[in-house]
Amino acid sequence: MRVAVIGAGKMGRWFARVFSTEGLSVVVCSRTKSKAESLRAEFGVEVARNNVEALDGADWILLCVSLDSLDAVLNEIGSHVRPDQVVMDIGSIKEIPVNLLHKYVEHGVTLGTHPVFGPGAKSLHGQNFVLTPVGDEEKRFADEFRDWLAKRGAVVSVLSPRKHDELMSLVLGFPHFVGLVAGDALINSSNFVAANEVGGATYKLLLTLAEAVSSEDPSFYSNLHMSLPEMEKIEALFLRTVEEWLRLVKTKDCVSFSGKMEQVKKRLRELDPEYEQAYRAMYRLFNDV
Repeated sequence: MRVAVIGAGKMGRWFARVFSTEGLSVVVCSRTKSKAESLRAEFGVEVARNNVEALDGADWILLCVSLDSLDAVLNEIGSHVRPDQVVMDIGSIKEIPVNLLHKYVEHGVTLGTHPVFGPGAKSLHGQNFVLTPVGDEEKRFADEFRDWLAKRGAVVSVLSPRKHDELMSLVLGFPHFVGLVAGDALINSSNFVAANEVGGATYKLLLTLAEAVSSEDPSFYSNLHMSLPEMEKIEALFLRTVEEWLRLVKTKDCVSFSGKMEQVKKRLRELDPEYEQAYRAMYRLFNDV
């Protein structure tokens, strides 16, 4: 099995390492030649002079490039893909990339994929991985790739590109939005510096979320927020919910506040199978303060 990895950023590097560890033949191509050469030195992969050359002899072609670059890369390689080759992207958004794959790859099989983890993951074991096949040919390969991933411990879901993007609005976009808004509010508070010196576990948890999301690539996340289909709806729901809770605080309605809090706890316990485990972890955290 031979895999071409186009793009040698953080995730391109991650997949080059994993595929090499699995004993697959790996060839890498990157517009930043020094990144590709570092992968050759570290993992023993081959380095192609250009993207079209990287396709030669590859069974799988993995596109580890940004959404902004995907159109140009597919335009370059699309007509060179053979009928027996598979082209996959790994983007966090799926409808746009899948449409681009179908537009440019005249022959061969395409598949939208999303590894729902970052380059800090040690292996595929225990990691969520989403596949978004469209049509019978893609579904047949998705079954094959799902088995390959599952044998290595990945937790694989198969969704339509649209359903994936709707879910990612909540899974990726919403936590990022909450973290950014919380961070913006924190730094504009006159007590922010003093609070850092006395904050407990819950405050530190919020600050950690704000710091984590604000340190991400602004271009990536701005594209994510503008491209995911449910972001406006979820963010509007969040704002309405904030107004509801704020009204209870303004009116000093302790009874309603407590009741609403109990409702949230009850619904989370009903809907989230991991609620009790998360509750116990948080309880230990708070009692260690």
